[in-house]
Amino acid sequence: MILEVIATCMDDALKAEANGADRLELITAVTEGGLTPGIGLVRQVVQTVRIPVHVMVRPHSRSFVYDDFDVKTMQAEIEAVAAAGAAGIVVGALTDDGRIDEKALEALLPSAEGMQVTFHRAFDELDDQPTGLRTLLRYPSITRVLTSGGPQPAPEAAPAIRRLVEAAEGTSLRILAGNGLTPESIESFIEQTGVTEVHFGSAVRHGRSGLAPIDPARLRALSDRLRKYGRS
Repeated sequence: MILEVIATCMDDALKAEANGADRLELITAVTEGGLTPGIGLVRQVVQTVRIPVHVMVRPHSRSFVYDDFDVKTMQAEIEAVAAAGAAGIVVGALTDDGRIDEKALEALLPSAEGMQVTFHRAFDELDDQPTGLRTLLRYPSITRVLTSGGPQPAPEAAPAIRRLVEAAEGTSLRILAGNGLTPESIESFIEQTGVTEVHFGSAVRHGRSGLAPIDPARLRALSDRLRKYGRS
């Protein structure tokens, strides 16, 4: 079981590592769903923590539909993130008609060579997620999909997530479940879905607020709950 925790600053990164996170998703603008953090923060986090750091690459929060200028911006950001030594990026792109933007992926993925690539929750805006999963399977450099199984919180979409886990079994993709998970119900969710990676943000922060600092006690309690599944 892999526990990924959102970090927005050095304090988050240090607390997450010290209290059981296996991996960081480094972002800024948490209230907008996450945007690309400054390269100075990326460098500082990568140089300081020992766990893998995956960096959000998202140029704006208008939508997940990107024009050529956006794609060029993202290429430059991926190159800078790679040079900083990050283990991975978190990225996604959709077409105007709500499908995965393969043209954008084909432009971006070469810059991410050697890094892990997570396709983020743009996936949850797809009308047909199984077809979207098959599309992503054509890109072996994409190693996981962050999803809540649709627009609703993940616990409300456990059957859909279970189907995605089963569809991805034996492939290069892992399903990373996030959005709406809680430490108190995580065992039941894992048993229902079969996921091997979970993603936490506000649920491990003081007052369960995305803008509050990480609560070490809540995160440590979650990490301890997950230990029985082993760490991969």
